[in-house]
Amino acid sequence: MMSDTEKPTGPENQVHTERRERAREDVERRARLFWNNGSCMLPGVVLDLNEDGARIRFGDICAIPDEVYVEIEGSDRVRPAVIRWRSLTEIGVAFD
Repeated sequence: MMSDTEKPTGPENQVHTERRERAREDVERRARLFWNNGSCMLPGVVLDLNEDGARIRFGDICAIPDEVYVEIEGSDRVRPAVIRWRSLTEIGVAFD
């Protein structure tokens, strides 16, 4: 049984101890990652989100650099972000 501080938050819904200062809201919003001065783009889906970061799912995440820009559906801005973890289909980003 999971405690209040443990929930599926990591890659592929693995259970990890929650270390975030702010809880994330479960969402399902389209997103796009940009890098290489905007010449590369990858569409994905935001699974959870707060002001500090997000978990985003993609079909394939190979060759994404550690520093990217994230545009999320419903937002009027593109945010710089750093990838904190990655799996075969998901990444966790911290917004700069």
